[in-house]
Amino acid sequence: MTYVVTDNCIACKFTDCVEVCPVDCFYEGKNMLVIHPDECIDCGVCEPECPADAIRPDTDPDMEDWVEFNRKYSEAWPVIITKNDPLPDAESRDGETDKMEKYFSEEPGEGG
Repeated sequence: MTYVVTDNCIACKFTDCVEVCPVDCFYEGKNMLVIHPDECIDCGVCEPECPADAIRPDTDPDMEDWVEFNRKYSEAWPVIITKNDPLPDAESRDGETDKMEKYFSEEPGEGG
């Protein structure tokens, strides 16, 4: 099992999860995070830390595409280990639908 970040993170990018990760497997895009599925040790400490409920176990239904999505972008984006402020509209966009089509960016974040 591994954990993955889903589209609930897009346009929010809460980073509470990165501080508790014991193996630094989070990677930062311009407007979301991903988890490298091969680096995740399945400890689960990140899942309850996410205010947007964007972190899910790969055993949840229909997670196969999210595993590959997280793998792809974790190999392109920089690692992030430090908690930062969420994006400016995070609270108002939390729970919004169709975030992938509306807001997703392939651009890397700053990492750090």
